[in-house]
Amino acid sequence: MRARQGKGRGRARAGRAGVVGLASAVLLGAAAVPGPQAPAGGFTGAAGSLPAASAGSGGYAFAEDARSVDGAASPGDSVELEPGRTYRSTLPARGKVYYRLTLDDSTNTYASATAAPPAGRTASVVDGIKVAVEDGEGRSCDVDTESFGAAGSRHPLAGWAMREISPRRSLCQEAATYYLTVERVDPDGDGSSPGPWEMELAATAEPPLEKAGATSAPTAWDSAPPRPVEGEPQRRTGGAGFSRAAPVGHGVWRDDIRPGQTLFYEVPVDWGRRLHATAELGGSGAGGSGYVAAALDLDLYNPVRGHVVDATVGYDGTRKTGSLAALPPVAHVNRHAVSRQVAAMRFAGSYYLVAHLSSEVADAFGDGPVPLTLRVGLSGAAQDGPGYAGESVPADAFTVTGEDRETAAGGGAAGDSAAYRALAVGGIGAGTALLAGLGVWTLAARRRTVAQTAAGSWLDVFIFP
Repeated sequence: MRARQGKGRGRARAGRAGVVGLASAVLLGAAAVPGPQAPAGGFTGAAGSLPAASAGSGGYAFAEDARSVDGAASPGDSVELEPGRTYRSTLPARGKVYYRLTLDDSTNTYASATAAPPAGRTASVVDGIKVAVEDGEGRSCDVDTESFGAAGSRHPLAGWAMREISPRRSLCQEAATYYLTVERVDPDGDGSSPGPWEMELAATAEPPLEKAGATSAPTAWDSAPPRPVEGEPQRRTGGAGFSRAAPVGHGVWRDDIRPGQTLFYEVPVDWGRRLHATAELGGSGAGGSGYVAAALDLDLYNPVRGHVVDATVGYDGTRKTGSLAALPPVAHVNRHAVSRQVAAMRFAGSYYLVAHLSSEVADAFGDGPVPLTLRVGLSGAAQDGPGYAGESVPADAFTVTGEDRETAAGGGAAGDSAAYRALAVGGIGAGTALLAGLGVWTLAARRRTVAQTAAGSWLDVFIFP
């Protein structure tokens, strides 16, 4: 949840406004001169884009506040994961790793693992990860297997599993100790990526309803794919991880993507609203010839990083498009659907569009950027939530605020949000440029008249004590 500033004097407000404006200007200026080791998917200086973040293995940017933990080879040695926190760990090439969950008898808990393998082209269609939640006797509460698919190149991959309280289930209903388990899926055993993979873990707790709701999924919803959104594209640079995803809303969004790169976008979706997305690859400016059958992979993940659906786009150097399958409006009762795809649309919050361009594209069309356009559609009227008997953990997991909508739409709050995030998580290069710019500005302010140094004196206290 975003922190909000308390009341203060007008002079302090002016100082804050000056910092935000100056930070944005300095960052944009610094971005115009790319560093020698700028990470893929980083800040390019385009309007509405997010600042770069340090990337981990395979170019994935881990959450800044992620706590490092070790996975255990047995349940007895496992470390506990707390809902609402993010963790960083490693996944060995062979064997299952365990993490402990202490759960009550009324709360649904969702656990996710995002594997970030080193970049490479040696990934088979079925290589991937297996994520499960097990009880104390090793019985499975839920399991999910996710693979790299036909893209042919390794990229960040997320799987999820849950402990759900439901009258239709007999296992995993009591308060007890449970375990999140993660393992590699490599059925051929060819060791295409023999080293360990870095991994980001997260757990989210969902409270029960105040009143018992329906126990069957809705059967009446329009399953015809909506028409792609039209309009003038707005520039928005994708992030390099879930925590750095670029906010986008209903509209047309333009970016560039390089072979082997993965870009993350965050879409706030309210209760009752329906999400649809189309990805479009533009023509290759570098020439070349050939055809890559699975050039672009577009995945949709729900607010707990659970995989919903994906689409694949083939590419021959000319404009090509692909759309996600039709999805129902977000509703609590979707969880009762037989289809895991529909069941994943069970709560409001931040959904994630993740685009990966196969490394194979470089063989036919060079390693330069390819134009990427995302047409994001949100239809239907927003509705009230289902009436939870308590707060989720984290508290804002299944809500969409007015600030979320404004930022996603590219409104006035987006610039402030980007500037504050730049101050918090900007890379060393951008941070150095920012501090240098602030230093010059402060020295100049000291030479001005007393009337002109109100904002400068606030900066002296805040940044140069």
